[in-house]
Amino acid sequence: KEPFTPIKPGKVGIYICGMTVYDYCHVGHARVMVVFDVVVRYLRSLGFSVTYVRNITDIDDKIIRRANENGEEINQLTARFIQAMHEDTDALGVLRPDIEPRATDSIPEIIAMVQRLFDNGYAYLTDNGDVCYAIQKFADYGKLSSKKIEELRAGERVEINDSKQHPLDFVLWKAAKPGEPSWESPWGTGRPGWHIECSAMSTHCLDNHFDIHGGGADLQFPHHENEIAQSECATGEPFVNVWMHNGFVRINDEKMSKSLGNFFTVRDVLKRYQPEVVRYFILTSHYRSPLNYSDQELDSAKQALTRLYTALRGLPDTNESCPDETYKQRFQVAMDDDFNTPEALAVLFNLSHKINKIRSDNLSLAVLLGGELRRLGNILGLLQAEAETYLQGSEMRAEDLSAAEIEKLIAERNAARARKDWAGADRIRAE
Repeated sequence: KEPFTPIKPGKVGIYICGMTVYDYCHVGHARVMVVFDVVVRYLRSLGFSVTYVRNITDIDDKIIRRANENGEEINQLTARFIQAMHEDTDALGVLRPDIEPRATDSIPEIIAMVQRLFDNGYAYLTDNGDVCYAIQKFADYGKLSSKKIEELRAGERVEINDSKQHPLDFVLWKAAKPGEPSWESPWGTGRPGWHIECSAMSTHCLDNHFDIHGGGADLQFPHHENEIAQSECATGEPFVNVWMHNGFVRINDEKMSKSLGNFFTVRDVLKRYQPEVVRYFILTSHYRSPLNYSDQELDSAKQALTRLYTALRGLPDTNESCPDETYKQRFQVAMDDDFNTPEALAVLFNLSHKINKIRSDNLSLAVLLGGELRRLGNILGLLQAEAETYLQGSEMRAEDLSAAEIEKLIAERNAARARKDWAGADRIRAE
């Protein structure tokens, strides 16, 4: 660990690899979105002016394949899933990025970067018309993942291609194939490779050298390694100061992924759990650690969040500062330690325990502590609702009891208890 020092005092540029939009977001995607939403929220709470960029990959082999399977136009498919992604992230309380570039809108920047790589001697044209990057010409290749070229094999999304000079050389520009989207370029019609998209979009939005680049741990190699290679060779400048990678969401000790078919979409999970419960669950593990998904973990998150809201119940909101800054200081120490959200959540529980302990004897102080609890929770994107609204359930489903029906059952249970009908009282409580 080392102190974070922005390139420009008081300003932070952060770029996150976003969704490839050919399907609904699953909980693994939600973790990326929530983790870096908290990073941005916290940096802003410290007074930094943050420019947050999160891209959308809207041209890709998987997108083309899915559109063909569905018999629909590619732009119809991507538009549908971009809307779905925004619906899911909005529900989870994820703030929209300041800039959300799309690969298909960044073709001029992509072509310009590939041309610079040609001019600098790092790109070459293959026999099949693809433009590839020559990794052996970049002496620092592997510096992010601590891998050596001679030990590496072609990884995820790296196609074996006999016309490459080295098996790990990656495609910057793909020659057009019949029926696929394509754009004009100095090397013929084609479309961008996956890695070059992020380099072009990030440097265009944030300059050649910026503060923070993040994404899932699976992107460290080869995607982020390739981004470094092509960006630094195209610009002649250092690319990124700080790399952040969040750990996998796991189910039965396997990474949650679409390719393994063991994923839960965000919208399916939100049918059973309130959005803040899912968000709380994601923050219970340090962002770099694995996160184990299960109903039991989500149920525990629901119970924990309910305890925090219960502490706020009946306390009016206030903007007055809290005279006891102990909790704020401890919260900041936790978050300053590489965004230690589990420890930050523990501070919230200490604060809620204090509120519960003093509210009957010192309501005015409890109100101030409640305001502090809301403020600290807000930095994590939690405790956004009115306590009463959350505790009663934010959304009514068709099968839910109405408030009047609940009150009727409470009265019936009280009557059963009064006549010592314990079995009847237990039955009503269970219902």
